[in-house]
Amino acid sequence: MNLTATLRPIFAALLFSVASVAASSPALAAAPTTTASTAADTPAAHPNFTVRVVGKGKPMLLIPGLTCPGAVWDETVARYQSQYQCHIISLAGFGGNAAPASTDQLLQNVRDQLLTYIKAQKLNKPVVVGHSLGGFMGLWLSTTQPDAIGQLVIVDSLPFLAAVQNPAQTVEGAKPMAEGMRQQMAAGKMTMPQARQMSAGMVTDTARMTQLARWSVASSPAAVAQAMYDLFTTDLRQDIARVQQPVLVLGAWAAYKQYGSTKESTRAIFEQQYAKLPQHRIEMSEAGRHFLMYDDTAWFFQQTDGFLKQHYVTKK
Repeated sequence: MNLTATLRPIFAALLFSVASVAASSPALAAAPTTTASTAADTPAAHPNFTVRVVGKGKPMLLIPGLTCPGAVWDETVARYQSQYQCHIISLAGFGGNAAPASTDQLLQNVRDQLLTYIKAQKLNKPVVVGHSLGGFMGLWLSTTQPDAIGQLVIVDSLPFLAAVQNPAQTVEGAKPMAEGMRQQMAAGKMTMPQARQMSAGMVTDTARMTQLARWSVASSPAAVAQAMYDLFTTDLRQDIARVQQPVLVLGAWAAYKQYGSTKESTRAIFEQQYAKLPQHRIEMSEAGRHFLMYDDTAWFFQQTDGFLKQHYVTKK
């Protein structure tokens, strides 16, 4: 797909993943590690993700985006583990984690297994922090079971990805494009240099570019293809009216201003898509690219610190 003046940062950032993640590097299983006191976990109950638990305090779930393992949140965990018990999610088939046995209804299964995990671990309204696909998943958890989670931080994500360029888009209208992407991604391959070149649109630091590319080529093409299909064929724009918790939405735009995007035009897309969300605040980074926790770290933590402090409530 050619970039045009109407192409917006969210869409372009995720198209990076469409192009770069269909690689065939063997995936390495990542065993879940528990370093904090929790209820006994049953990994068989959530075959579509693994969990690493670090820290003490109020529970926090951290969900990565497409092709990324939970390690994408390492700096965020380091900042919050003294105040929060961090449950770091790694999705099956992403960033070197073993591929799922089946990719059918992949994201719906992740959603349901996360809700089961929250209940099984007796997590009391955990904070959910999600990047890209992870932000979408946080919204989906909340619309499915509004009282299951607490504050929600969404990093550069939208309720309906397929409607970025056309707000009138519907799920049925998006299915042909989504199916074409799914088939292409499941069969495609990309070299490490190509993946690294593509990652330049997501982050500015060269070491981060290399790491993102490595995670991409280590991901399961089938899992990533199905995840993208699910993202493009699930519309939460009306459902978010059911969300009960405060939500902080952090957006990026700067990497795509050369294609005609402005901070104002991109913010308008966010505002339109989140219009029915009852309690939310949208903040746009001035300079950060898609991985805002890497690219505009000080601003990212300024926003999350303030939001979490403002809405920190302990319920017994």
